[in-house]
Amino acid sequence: MLKSKTFLKKTRAGGVMKIVREHYLRDDIGCGAPGCAACGGAHGGPALEPLPQDPASSLWPRPHYLLPDTNVLLHQIDVLEDPAIRNVIVLQTVLQEVRNRSAPVYKRIRDVTNNQEKHFYTFTNEHHRETYVEQEQGENANDRNDRAIRVAAKWYNEHLKKMSAENQLQVIFITNDRKNKEKAVEEGIPAFTCEEYVKSLTANPELIDRLACLSEEGKEIESGKIIFSEHLPLSKLQQGIKSGIYLQGTFRASRENYLEATVWIHGDTEENKEIILQGLKHLNRAVHEDIVAVELFPKSQWVAPSSVVLQDEGQNEDDVEKEEEREQMLKTAVNEKMLKPTGRVVGIIKRNWRPYCGMLSKSDIKESRRHLFTPADKRIPRIRIETRQASTLEGRRIIVAIDGWPRNSRYPNGHFVKNLGDVGEKETETEVLLLEHDVPHQPFSQAVLSFLPKMPWSITEKDMKNREDLRHLCVCSVDPPGCTDIDDALHCRELKNGNLEVGVHIADVSHFIRPGNALDQESARRGTTVYLCEKRIDMVPELLSSNLCSLRCNVDRLAFSCIWEMNHNAEILKTRFTKSVINSKASLTYAEAQMRIDSATVNDDITISLRGLNKLAKILKKGRIEKGALTLSSPEIRFHMDSETHDPIDLQTKELRETNSMVEEFMLLANISVAKKIHEEFSEHALLRKHPAPPPSNYEILVKAAKSKNLEIKTDTAKSLAQSLDQAESPAFPYLNTLLRILATRCMMQAVYFCSGMDNDFHHYGLASPIYTHFTSPIRRYADIIVHRLLAVAIGADCTYPELTDKHKLADICKNLNFRHKMAQYAQRASVAFHTQLFFKSKGIVSEEAYILFVRKNAIVVLIPKYGLEGTVFFEEKDKPKPHLIYDDEIPSLKIEGIVFHVFDKVKVKIMLDSSNLQHQKIRMALVEPQIPGISIPTDSSNADLNEPEKKKKKLEK
Repeated sequence: MLKSKTFLKKTRAGGVMKIVREHYLRDDIGCGAPGCAACGGAHGGPALEPLPQDPASSLWPRPHYLLPDTNVLLHQIDVLEDPAIRNVIVLQTVLQEVRNRSAPVYKRIRDVTNNQEKHFYTFTNEHHRETYVEQEQGENANDRNDRAIRVAAKWYNEHLKKMSAENQLQVIFITNDRKNKEKAVEEGIPAFTCEEYVKSLTANPELIDRLACLSEEGKEIESGKIIFSEHLPLSKLQQGIKSGIYLQGTFRASRENYLEATVWIHGDTEENKEIILQGLKHLNRAVHEDIVAVELFPKSQWVAPSSVVLQDEGQNEDDVEKEEEREQMLKTAVNEKMLKPTGRVVGIIKRNWRPYCGMLSKSDIKESRRHLFTPADKRIPRIRIETRQASTLEGRRIIVAIDGWPRNSRYPNGHFVKNLGDVGEKETETEVLLLEHDVPHQPFSQAVLSFLPKMPWSITEKDMKNREDLRHLCVCSVDPPGCTDIDDALHCRELKNGNLEVGVHIADVSHFIRPGNALDQESARRGTTVYLCEKRIDMVPELLSSNLCSLRCNVDRLAFSCIWEMNHNAEILKTRFTKSVINSKASLTYAEAQMRIDSATVNDDITISLRGLNKLAKILKKGRIEKGALTLSSPEIRFHMDSETHDPIDLQTKELRETNSMVEEFMLLANISVAKKIHEEFSEHALLRKHPAPPPSNYEILVKAAKSKNLEIKTDTAKSLAQSLDQAESPAFPYLNTLLRILATRCMMQAVYFCSGMDNDFHHYGLASPIYTHFTSPIRRYADIIVHRLLAVAIGADCTYPELTDKHKLADICKNLNFRHKMAQYAQRASVAFHTQLFFKSKGIVSEEAYILFVRKNAIVVLIPKYGLEGTVFFEEKDKPKPHLIYDDEIPSLKIEGIVFHVFDKVKVKIMLDSSNLQHQKIRMALVEPQIPGISIPTDSSNADLNEPEKKKKKLEK
């Protein structure tokens, strides 16, 4: 049966176009119940159970199926995902509405319907002859959809009667909409709210905890005192943004101070790019990453970013007077230069809430069901939840979702989602840091794995098409020990004309991952491989990453080669790119390669090749540095693991050899050569990488710190910065230069991927290169796969596809890649922090030399070179007399009881693990030397004396 919808649409040119949509109605769509004679098994895929054996409901003890409406699906997805809830009919009407309103919930509901054990059935009611309803005159879309859901529920009940008169199998309609429920009951459909139904499942009391609390009445605090001003409605916000009264931006909470946040304003305006918000009322219930509308204050009310470190430790949930007292601490006398644009949140444009990991802070009130949940991410406020299993959840990592934030509540309301496991356990903590940094880490699905080559795999004649056979070359790879995903290999040989031929051979991953299939989509979503201390979350399945794409020695592998002809001064005479087949002659570690180069007795082909590469790399590096490339420093840590327990038994900073630099030089050269080639060929849609020059204000801290040691750092160009860093030596203080380079790293901007047609500034500041991209690591970076595809099209080795030459699609890919790379970096640092804690847990208390990196108002941030470890030493403690502190921002310096601390001063600190707060176990540092009465601790003090539960700051603002 055919229905048609006709409507008129105005065209861009101003004409009117008549559009006719055909809508087919069928009568062969199955109801999903097995054994239904009327449908005759017309349904395919996952189906309902013939006799649901679900937990008995005290409201409806007989067997039944559930049919939820759109809002139940949107807001109670955590309940629906619970194993106890099965046999659910998901209507097409509901699914389409969910898809339009929330992509994450839509993905979750698709995953549940694909899970055979859950028996969720999608019923295509919009195309079924008996359940399709037309929109009536004067009826809005919402009411029409509500009616369509009721019609489907009613049809199901009549349909199921025919199937089993004796079983009395029925469909229960679940809705939280009062009017819709009343209408359903009038029409003879059994209907309950989600809460009523869940509470009736007496065998599963834990399900109640997973209910999202949506009705804010009754959940609000008894005090009823209004704390926050009302959020303006969206229509007013949009008008205000249009007229310039309000500004729209992304809300970024502070890790160090819960009463302060910044809003990054959207758009191209240079002025007021960043607006500061201070104080609970001005933050007005915005949560980290929300899109908000802010009102800018007049200049007379502008404030300076606070240097105070404040953590929300209040036990009394609604002690707002205390908050106001703490807010006064933020206000400090500052000079005009320090003032920044300041404002307040007037409304929320889009909430970006996600499920949060953390721990329960159990209420002191006996038998209380209401407790506070403290998220692991310090930027997220605490969340009030109701749970009956508080005693079981204490000391465990749990996941909680936010439901709403009433005006008279100090904290948002939420509900319990999942128990992850005991705090401090390696598996639990790894799961937490992957979830918190949004790292996709589920096993690859069957759909993805189905696109892998069938084993045993070998190179066929078809594979050799458009490929050069380079198996005769003496190629070898140099990597860190234990590396199984080998992306790159090198060769160097002398040509008959006396010049040198140098080749960089990169795994040809794009041969195996074809555009648009499930494997490609999953790799694009993941964006990068994430390396944790003892775990690797692969971007591509292991068969590719550690086997077929990995350039292991003595096996034939497909590669993409970049080959140069150079003279002995490392000047490039010719460059060519080709798809190839190679056979690596050796897989070496950096140390093994170094030993070969240094050993006078070893003179085989591989070693001669390595020596040639090393000689050229030194010349290339010298040339790069002369152009102004920066050599910065960051303390990288390597753990030595116990082979049995996998706990860290030793911790040291990574040692870099000449061979590290050798490989790096040729990778940089290949990346630059490829960037030039793809940009030549595709000026509008080349995927490139740039590193913006930092604004001069970023360097203030570095310049001031150097000045305090009578050194001058010039920052007008990258070259002058590189030269002044080279000259900033102090014979009496050899480590000073490394400290300056570490500090210079902190001043840098983040390097980002971008599409050449969407930007005109290509320059890479840190490498002093006018153009750059990523080509050399396609096993672990999706950007390189796109670059491989572009290069393959440029040299005629592969065909193009529409998305590759669509600059808007490419810009979207870049946006996701930049986010994934940033999150991977943060997850790696969190993993290092956790393993450092494990190390000091077993090590006990140690005293080490440290250098001051930053001076704060009430603390110093120090770096311990031996462990590459950074931490904060606080000088103000709860319940202790406050010392006399004088902070000078200009120098910068901090004076305590007559002793002055400057950046780069050497101090001695005591390091220990503080487990007083299970959630944020942290490395605590206390000052040993210089000795300050009442602040320093004696060297031989025991753990009992160290009662300063202060926070270790995890610096993520690189």
